[in-house]
Amino acid sequence: MDLTNQIIFFGSLILLGSVLSSVITRRLGVPLLLVFLFIGMLLGEQGPGGIEFEDIQMAHLFGSLALAIILFDGGMRTPIDSFRVGLRPALGLATIGVIITAGITGAFAAWWLGINWMLGFLLGAIVGSTDAAAVFSLLHSQGLELKQRVGSTLEIESGSNDPMAIFLTIVLIELLVGGHGNMGLTVLWEFIRQMGLGALVGIVGGLGLVWLINRLEISQGLYPLVALAGGLSIFGLASVMQGSGFLAIYLAGLVVGNRPMQASQYVNRFHDGIASLAQIGMFLMLGLLVTPSELMPVAVDALLIAAVLILVARPLAVWLCLLPFNFPWREQVFVGWVGLRGAVPIILALFPMLAGIEAAGMLFNIVFFVVIISLLVQGWTITPVARWLRLEVPPTTHVVQRVELDIPGQQELELVAYRLADNTPVVREKWTSFTLPRSVRVVAHVRDKIILDTLDMLDLRAGDYLYLLAAPDDLTVLDRLFVASSAPERLSERKFFGEFVLNGYAKVGDLSLIYGLKLPESAKDMTLEEFILDRLNTSPVVGDRLQCGEVELVVREMAADRIARVGLKLNP
Repeated sequence: MDLTNQIIFFGSLILLGSVLSSVITRRLGVPLLLVFLFIGMLLGEQGPGGIEFEDIQMAHLFGSLALAIILFDGGMRTPIDSFRVGLRPALGLATIGVIITAGITGAFAAWWLGINWMLGFLLGAIVGSTDAAAVFSLLHSQGLELKQRVGSTLEIESGSNDPMAIFLTIVLIELLVGGHGNMGLTVLWEFIRQMGLGALVGIVGGLGLVWLINRLEISQGLYPLVALAGGLSIFGLASVMQGSGFLAIYLAGLVVGNRPMQASQYVNRFHDGIASLAQIGMFLMLGLLVTPSELMPVAVDALLIAAVLILVARPLAVWLCLLPFNFPWREQVFVGWVGLRGAVPIILALFPMLAGIEAAGMLFNIVFFVVIISLLVQGWTITPVARWLRLEVPPTTHVVQRVELDIPGQQELELVAYRLADNTPVVREKWTSFTLPRSVRVVAHVRDKIILDTLDMLDLRAGDYLYLLAAPDDLTVLDRLFVASSAPERLSERKFFGEFVLNGYAKVGDLSLIYGLKLPESAKDMTLEEFILDRLNTSPVVGDRLQCGEVELVVREMAADRIARVGLKLNP
């Protein structure tokens, strides 16, 4: 009984300390996942904790479960409209990119370590994919608002390339252990079976899960549990059918997160928390599993393999896969740099151990060291590299009080509350010409704890509270009006987008006359949208820039796949 109570007490302290450490690490810019790894190592057999944990089967079970939860949450976080610019390049990176990365890294590992070429490719396959947990965690925790083309590509790739790495790892282990004669047919059959079944079960299962949740009448607190149990059931079913369970649960999350569903606000909040808990538990466990003294003998080998992976294999794979999509060089460099490795390679490194491969211990230690290097070098530099490459855009999402209203059969609505401050745009600039979107209804205007009878837009003061009813599509406009800007000066709307706002359908010729700009005569009859599309030669996103003599045109607002508004920035 005493042992049980001690385990509960110390386990809860470790969890609480891990969560609270996020406050410190965010200020220091340290990758939080790296902290969890080191805490796990400190608790392990060679650390002060002295906990001996060598159950590979249990580690594999818990790691797979945690990764499935993280991928489900990642799918629900990914808006379907990001597929407009991110899907095709991300799929290329998630398939061909993984193969290229694994091939280059594996070939170098086989040559340098003097091992069988297939064993080298196995090592390359294990570290070949970016890690969804690491990418999702670092991009969101560090508050980076990236250009949509970059952010969408990275998030879709990191969520969908794990199945490819798992597929390559399993196939290579089967070839090493079983020695199949016809390797080509084996690889082709495994690919079709795993990816095909994974995609089918994931999409159908996701649609079925949404249907079930929308027809259940249960306590609000139980809907998140139904979604979690349903997602894990989809993962288990696909795996039992010899398909890719990880692809299935990611696609199921994508369907669930982008379909109208009752109690969706409860489901989303719960899964944000449970995914964070899964990350903490997974990295703590993986830290427990490693023996630090066994890392030093492979340190030089791991450093060289990590260098080839980070500086050669990943950038080359990104360049080849993004070549058809005309990504600007800055974006290619960033996508190539943010190839973070995390829990997935470490979990995949357990597979050779379970299969009884002789060199499995060496592979595990090298992979663990590579992951630490990746989190240290790449994870710590995401923010400065993004700023250096000028890929940040002004934030469009803000933390305000929001409640989604589930009204069956009616338009989706949200009740949103704003507390006005001195630097809120409508207070600071005393705007007189702005209008609220048509869907918005004022519910209450509170000043000094008193509900005012009317809303006077010319008399909005710092300290006022506004409660509005609005459609989700109009929240971005409301944020721009009523949220106090916390962005640095370089990301302020005027500094980033320029001094003037123009419509996408404005004529280039009229623009030249009004502002005295020197623009090509051949473009006089073009609209601004047509002119920018012609020069960019790629799918436009907010933040794309076009230098035109002494001015700069900046894409300010998109409406679906159309350029709705353009900023005109006068260069000194």
